[in-house]
Amino acid sequence: MRSIEQILQESKTVAVVGLSPRPERDSHEVAQYLKENGYRIIPVNPAATEILGERCYPSLSAVPESVDIVDIFRRAEDVPPIVEEAIQKGARVVWMQLGIVHEEAAKGAEARGLDVVMDRCTKIEHEALKRQGRLP
Repeated sequence: MRSIEQILQESKTVAVVGLSPRPERDSHEVAQYLKENGYRIIPVNPAATEILGERCYPSLSAVPESVDIVDIFRRAEDVPPIVEEAIQKGARVVWMQLGIVHEEAAKGAEARGLDVVMDRCTKIEHEALKRQGRLP
């Protein structure tokens, strides 16, 4: 498995599953940060058509392009079908945000060659590596 630093260095496109259109939500803040730091953000939320100026898709399978990271902002019990979609989509990384852990789904993704990060925040990890001069 690649390190978080390698994942963040090598990834360009992030599908944010459960991205909220509400600016006060963590998912919105994290996606906005990633977008401001050069990542292509693809919102996935069946209740919205556009978030952060990007077209929003109802599911990961509906996204017409490839993604590097599937960043999950959903409850742990909602994770397995999202991970299965990520595998089918050909994503390279499944990233479960702070507080989200699903060992069985993680093992399935790793068995299919995906890198898995659980219970970590993409924004916090990126900020820390940026402060250390390890990311632009």
